[in-house]
This record gives sequence, structure tokens and C-alpha cells, in this order.
Amino acid sequence: MRAILGGVLGLLLAGGAFAADPPTLASYHDNTGRADAFSGGARMIPIHTSQGDFKVWTKRVGNNPTLKLLLLHGGPGATHEYFEAFDSFLPAAGVEYYYYDQLGSAYSDQPKDMAPLLSVDRFVEEVEQVRQALGLDAADFCVLGHSWGGILAIEYALKYPQHLKCLVVSNMMSSIPAYNRYARDVLMPRMDPAALKEILALEAAGKYTDARYEELLLPYYEQHVLRMPASQWPEPVQRAFSKTNKAVYVPMQGPSEMGASGILLEWDRTADLEKIAVPTLVIGAEHDTMDPTFMQMMSRKFPRGDYLYLPNGSHMAMYDDQQAYFAGLLGWLRKVDQGR
Repeated sequence: MRAILGGVLGLLLAGGAFAADPPTLASYHDNTGRADAFSGGARMIPIHTSQGDFKVWTKRVGNNPTLKLLLLHGGPGATHEYFEAFDSFLPAAGVEYYYYDQLGSAYSDQPKDMAPLLSVDRFVEEVEQVRQALGLDAADFCVLGHSWGGILAIEYALKYPQHLKCLVVSNMMSSIPAYNRYARDVLMPRMDPAALKEILALEAAGKYTDARYEELLLPYYEQHVLRMPASQWPEPVQRAFSKTNKAVYVPMQGPSEMGASGILLEWDRTADLEKIAVPTLVIGAEHDTMDPTFMQMMSRKFPRGDYLYLPNGSHMAMYDDQQAYFAGLLGWLRKVDQGR
């Protein structure tokens, strides 16, 4: 049954969704037999590519034999660090989860020439190599992809469905052309016309690192990326954004979050969502850079899809609609873990 999970329902599901269930506190923190115990759960995992071998960074938190969540960060080229808000919610719920910096991101190797490595297919193969190294499988393996990570999660689920237990697509549309239309037809007309004109002129001139360009984008980001003054953005968010590898971000996404213009420009998997049979949660927010109505439509295309709508959130809804985000996510994970 498909369910529309709203903020109110999410709050009702809060209060430690897994608190009364195994694993116990002792078993959740038990590192017996774990190869990563010496390093507090952190591992550098070897990755083979056509351009040679590299290493990517991962870190495990907790133990749960039936529910292991791999977090795919956005950007592309940002870091896992903005996911650190998950530390305030997932351990109390008993969820085992993995931070992971994709190749080119700060904690992982950053090849000097990223250009040959910037394809969706290669990143999918990287995720599969990470899965294998971590020993995850369909009995326990769930993926949560946020923003660009949502693209990666969808692509992984289409190629390797046999390894997945569940899928979460957080704040990402299944079509970049539709994302660009939403930005152009809905969000840009709400902007100050003079500012928008200047932004587009700077983009046309390729002045993406110009201080004026960043200054003009700031109000858009404060409305649609994280709804609070940028000076008050949580420290993990500022840390992750400050480390974004532009050699990954700009060629793939383009210069800003105000639409996409890079390698991902024509990416569209909407017609293929019906092929993903694992339980899937789509998370959308009212003030997102992504169209929440489109994301609700996506949830209906998945054969076992659900939708979590966050009325107060934006693209970083795990911060600006935090209680509803985690209550809804954990309630849904509980349902999946119990086979409902």
C-alpha cells in the first residue's frame, strides 16, 4: 500500500522508533569481530577504476544485523559532513549507518584529473565496490541518497536491485530537465528581477568564482537550500560546503543550485522508476529547489513507494524541518525492517 507520510504523521512516529527493539544498547556499540574497530568504524576502501586504483573513506556507526543505511551525499563533490545531524537521531533508533565520501570528495582520494572519472555509471560502480567491501546485502542494505546522491541511489537501484533491502530518495527529482523547468518557471520568477539578470550575465561570462556571483545567489540559497541566514547555517553544513570539490561539482552540476547545466543536464529516469521494486521512500519539501509535487508523483511510480512531505523544509530539510524529517524517515525504516 502506498502511503503519503506528512509532517504530522512523522511526528507521531517519533520518540525513538527503534528504541524498544533489538539491538540493545550494548550490542549496538559492540565492535567484536569488526575490522574497523581499531579506527572507530572508519575505513579507506580500495576502488578500482579505468584510471587506476584509489581509496574512498567510509565510517560505520553502530551495529544492526537487519538494517544498515549507506548515506550518499550531494554535490557532486561535497562531503558526508552535512549528514552529521543523523548522529542525533539514528543511534537512538538502533539504525546502523555509514558515512561515505565519494571519490573526489575531501576525505577520499582526489585525483588530479577527475574528468575521466565523472560519469554516473562510474559512480554507481564505486557504490557497488563500497557495498562489497562493507559486506552489505539485500538482507540488511538500504541506501539513502540526498540531492545528487538521490540520482546515484536511483541509478544504483536500477542496476543492482538484487543487493538492496530499501531505498530513500531525499530531495531529488528523477529528471534534470524537469528540475530545470521548475527553477526557470517557478522559482526564478520569484527572485528580484535585477538580481536574476545579473546572475545570468555572470554565468554567461563564466564568472562563477566572482564574489558578486556568490553574493547574488545567497538569498536564493537562504530560501531554497537551507531556510535560515547563511551566517547561522549549522557548522557541519558550512564545513561540507567549504570543502566542495569544484572539479567535480561544476562539470557535473554546473555553477550553482539554481538549475543544472553540466554532465547531468539530460539525465531523466522517471520512466524507469516502475522497475525499482524494493520499498522506496521519496522525501520532498515545500521550499526545496526541487518540485515537491513532482517528487510526490515519483513516489507513486515506484511499485512500493511512499512519500514524506515536509511543509517547512527546503533542500536541506534534515535541518530546517528536522523533527519531521527524522520522525518520518525512522517511522518508515521501522515499517520496512518489520516487513510491513
